[in-house]
Amino acid sequence: MDGNNTCHEDGDITSQCPLASAPSLHPKLVQRLVAQSHEAKQRAHCPYSKFRVGAALLTMDGKVILGCNVENACYALGICAERTAIQKAVSEGHKEFRAIAVASDVEAEFITPCGACRQVMREFGAEWDIYLTKPSGAHILTTLSQLLPMSFGPEDLNKV
Repeated sequence: MDGNNTCHEDGDITSQCPLASAPSLHPKLVQRLVAQSHEAKQRAHCPYSKFRVGAALLTMDGKVILGCNVENACYALGICAERTAIQKAVSEGHKEFRAIAVASDVEAEFITPCGACRQVMREFGAEWDIYLTKPSGAHILTTLSQLLPMSFGPEDLNKV
């Protein structure tokens, strides 16, 4: 691992990755998820920011649902790739997720989901794998609980 918390920048993440809280996905599945996130990025509608983002969401039953960012002339009405994928998944009957890969065109560093996306992801659990990727295929593994510590989730509504 380097200073960027990279686990094998050649695209191979194994269960030895210290960022993983649970055994990670099979390396071939990780590579497929990363590649699909970059495919989804190609569909982005971002005429204003020119910042393309794609997401590949893996459901617990093995289905991969893609999402991309969709901007709007009324900026506040745009939606991120991660939320697009989650909303598509929910609309298709999926509410349990194993992992998501997030892609952009940024090569210098790994981008992370925005705060709104993190909170939407949290609605469906705190411990699923998040693969942050670069155009080269390099990626790191983290979890939502690491990106959104001390989070507020559905179970917290039962505490009052």
